Amino acid sequence: MRTLKKSLPHVILLGYLLVILFPFLFVLFSSVKKDNNAIALNPFGIPKEFVFNNYVEAWVNAKISTYFFNSLYISVLSSVVSILLASMFAFAITRMRQGKWNTILFSLVLVGMLIPNNALMLPIYNIVRKLGILNTHWALIIPYIANAIPFTIIILAAFMRSLPSEIEEAAVMDGLNAPGIFARIIVPLTVPAMVTVFIVNFLGNWNEFLLANYFLSNDELRTLPVGMVQFRDQYQMNYAQMSAGIVYSVLPVVVIYAILQEKIIEGVTAGSVKG
Repeated sequence: MRTLKKSLPHVILLGYLLVILFPFLFVLFSSVKKDNNAIALNPFGIPKEFVFNNYVEAWVNAKISTYFFNSLYISVLSSVVSILLASMFAFAITRMRQGKWNTILFSLVLVGMLIPNNALMLPIYNIVRKLGILNTHWALIIPYIANAIPFTIIILAAFMRSLPSEIEEAAVMDGLNAPGIFARIIVPLTVPAMVTVFIVNFLGNWNEFLLANYFLSNDELRTLPVGMVQFRDQYQMNYAQMSAGIVYSVLPVVVIYAILQEKIIEGVTAGSVKG
C-alpha cells in the first residue's frame, strides 16, 4: 500500500507528460513521413520510411532559413538588451538608497504590468510610424524590449533583494563605486535569475505574431511565426513539409532549455531563499 502511494504521483506525472508531449511527437513523426497519404494511413505511429528531405524542402522552398534567422537575432537581441536595462534599474531601486523614490519607481513598473499588450497596439503603431522605422526590424525590437522590461525588473529586483548587504560593504571597503559593484559583484551573482528571464523573454519574442504580422510587409524581413502562416497557405496540402517547418520553430527553444536548464532551476529557486 505504501509503495502504491509513493508511485501514484509518479504515474500521474508520467501520464501528464505523455499528454503534453503527444502533439509534438505527432508533428515530429509526421515531418519524416513520405507524404500526406503516409500520414493519413498511420497518423499516430512511427513512420515505416524516414524522409528527412522534408526538412531540406521546407528550409529552401518556404524560406524557413530567412524567417528562422530573423526571429533568432531579433529575439536574442531584444532579450539581452531588456535584461541589461532592467538589471541596472533593479540595482538602482534595490541596492541604492533613494528614499521614497525606490517605492514610487517600482510602483510605476507594476502599473506597466497591468496594461494589456493588445490595448497598446495602436499607440505602438503610431510611435513606430512617426519614428520612421515601420517595416524594419527595429519596429519589433524596440517594442519587444519595452514590453519585457517590467516583468524583467520585477524578477531581478526580487533576486537582488535576497543578496546579503555585507557583499556590498566589503566591495566598498575594497574601493569599488556603484558601477563597479553592479558590474563585478551584483551581475555575476544574478546570472541565474538573468538566465531565467532571458528564456521567458526569448519565448515571448520568438512566438510573437501580432506585431510581426502588422509591422513588417517585406517578405525577407518577416519572422518565423508569420512565415509559418504563409507556409501553410502555400503548402496546405503537404503536411509533412508543414510539420518539418513546425519542428524548426520548436528546435531553438528545446536547445536553449537543454543547455541552460540548471541555471533556470537555480534562478527560480534561489530568489525565494533569503541570503
